[in-house]
Amino acid sequence: MANSTIPISDFQLAFTVLLVLITGGISALLRLGLIKSLIWGTIRTFVQLTLVGYALTYIFKLNNLWLVIAVVTTMCYIASRTAVRRTPNVPEFPTTLAFLSLLASTYLVGTIVTVLIISPTPWYSARIVIPIFGMILGNSMNGIAISLDRLYGEARSRSAEIEALLTFGATPWEAIRYSVREAIRTGMTPTINSLMVVGLVSLPGMMTGQILGGADPREAVRYQIVVMLMIAAAVAIGCLLLVGLSYKKLFNQDGALQSFILHSRK
Repeated sequence: MANSTIPISDFQLAFTVLLVLITGGISALLRLGLIKSLIWGTIRTFVQLTLVGYALTYIFKLNNLWLVIAVVTTMCYIASRTAVRRTPNVPEFPTTLAFLSLLASTYLVGTIVTVLIISPTPWYSARIVIPIFGMILGNSMNGIAISLDRLYGEARSRSAEIEALLTFGATPWEAIRYSVREAIRTGMTPTINSLMVVGLVSLPGMMTGQILGGADPREAVRYQIVVMLMIAAAVAIGCLLLVGLSYKKLFNQDGALQSFILHSRK
């Protein structure tokens, strides 16, 4: 069945509930307390993806540049809010910095991939742009959340060293740059690990989807290479921008560490 997708009927889709029952059974057996979250997550998955399916069908038919930009920008905002919520150890961190970091990295890398590498007609084809930008955002969101959390964690654990450097005349950047490097490195590590084992340990989602859709595996591999490298670039840029914009919030106007960093140490 070359170049065709095997359809999944409503009846067949209902069988996926068995997978939920297996997961729920493990949670109940080990008393993990995840039953409520699992049920709610499953309901949200069905509802959200079904609505997205209808919405994308409409957006793909319109194929309007400004609508595509509005959708991608909205996705960036949602991703930035989600990333900030994943960093509970970061007090009162503004979503704006996360949003700007994701917006810049997503549009830069996504535009390079869609315009110069894939080159659809038109270049802003919604069927190409939205999935590509969505994959970039999903991975960048995780990367910036990890790097931001690590930055604040490093500042707390190394606060005595940072204060000593400031006392000897170091600038805030000179005092914090080791923590900045560690934060960016930590945010990029999951992506680098994925590059190391892709094709050997796992077949990524886009490649698997294309193969299931009947595409030539060799062509699917080419697309997956593009996806993996664009994700690595977007995560690196996103982490660099966010950490670079965020480290100054660890210091007050006098160049000393903020009180919440010192209090958490005590």
